[in-house]
Amino acid sequence: MFEVKPMAELLLFNKYSMDDVEVKDEGLRKYINLKPIILPSSGGRHARQRFKKNDVHVVERFINKLMRPGKNSGKKMKIIQATETAFELIQLKTGQNPVQVLINAIENSAPREETTRVSYGGVAQHQAVDVAPIRRVDLSLRFITEGIIKSSFGNIKSLAEIIADELIAGANNDTSSQGVRKKQELERIAYSAR
Repeated sequence: MFEVKPMAELLLFNKYSMDDVEVKDEGLRKYINLKPIILPSSGGRHARQRFKKNDVHVVERFINKLMRPGKNSGKKMKIIQATETAFELIQLKTGQNPVQVLINAIENSAPREETTRVSYGGVAQHQAVDVAPIRRVDLSLRFITEGIIKSSFGNIKSLAEIIADELIAGANNDTSSQGVRKKQELERIAYSAR
């Protein structure tokens, strides 16, 4: 028979606990969901509802971003299995909780400033603006997953190895991570537009 576990005992992929995972960035804490789950698949209950993506677990949001149009479009189970394998690799390489490594990578690739176009009498110029926290998380996940997808083409490494390498580099704030590079580029452009 199926055994019902209390919420505190739910482990991601039946391996990783959410109890010791911490979001250090105060601005992002409210927008990163770390509620205990076993399998990161909500079945799209949040779709087409404003701000409901805050209720989706951060690992599921990461997986959904990896299913971009193209080769892996709609292959959620394939991406979930690759992510689970990548999390095992991360735990072997770093000895840390892989969810914490993902959170650190998100924090390190979330831009604080970007630019917008402002028009004054037909003359357009760029103006530096602060980034909303929910957009910071979205941009960070986009930058990380774009880096993974870009690295996977023409590479002999498996998708799981590429995911693990990108997340570890992002967590260490290493510029070999596409997410960290894109964040630095956005903030540099915003600094020059002040």
